[in-house]
Amino acid sequence: QVRLVESGGGLVQAGGSLRLSCAASGIIFSIYTMAWYRQAPGKQRELVARATSGGATNYADSVKERFTISRDNAKNTMYLQMNSLKPEDTAVYYCNRAYASSESPYFEWGQGTQVTVSS
Repeated sequence: QVRLVESGGGLVQAGGSLRLSCAASGIIFSIYTMAWYRQAPGKQRELVARATSGGATNYADSVKERFTISRDNAKNTMYLQMNSLKPEDTAVYYCNRAYASSESPYFEWGQGTQVTVSS
């Protein structure tokens, strides 16, 4: 059974930093391009950043130069270092595979971790 557990969120002032973690089990983590997503109240879930199994990364324009995604395949864990946080970064953050289709759907979503940035 696939399990994704996000952690590390919290309340932080604008300009602060947080480091999120995503622990995966039940999958061969190293073969998947994984991603961080976020969903703010009243908005659709959006992709924030993704990392290939080899560590190549890309980012949404809104977080470039501020967020860094990384992964440790040996630990089945992915991270998101978030610096210079802004109130608009407030959302629930989730991890999952970066690409999905009807044949290869997203893994069951975890509970996410809440990030709240105060102004």
